[in-house]
Amino acid sequence: MAQSQIKYRSGYKYQLVESYEIKVNLTPAEDIDTEYMNLTVAGLLTVKKGYAWDGPSGPTIDTKTFMRGSLVHDALYQLMRTKHLEQKLRAKADLELKRICREDGMCRIRAWYVHRAVQKGAGSAASPESRKKVCCAP
Repeated sequence: MAQSQIKYRSGYKYQLVESYEIKVNLTPAEDIDTEYMNLTVAGLLTVKKGYAWDGPSGPTIDTKTFMRGSLVHDALYQLMRTKHLEQKLRAKADLELKRICREDGMCRIRAWYVHRAVQKGAGSAASPESRKKVCCAP
């Protein structure tokens, strides 16, 4: 029988076509395995195929030098919002964003600015209170 209502979350612009793996400088006390990502005690982050994220946030442009960093940063913040990672790891997640952007060719000044911007203004995005609400239609 068909359901009369859909449930969804809004606010996403991008979606992974294949899973992505990267070594990060955050190590949880025990392996984390969620529907959307895994993070091992060795710091291996796997963001799974189909994961959706909103790309670079704030007054910025979605450039190729920012996309991979925004994916990893959003995934790490999601682990904080869902209480899989402690909030005290936020500074390390912010440094990962900067590191990855620099690896991908972002100029030093822009990477510094991006890092300062998330340090100053992104704290609420890692908070459990910022979880995206489930919407229903019709």
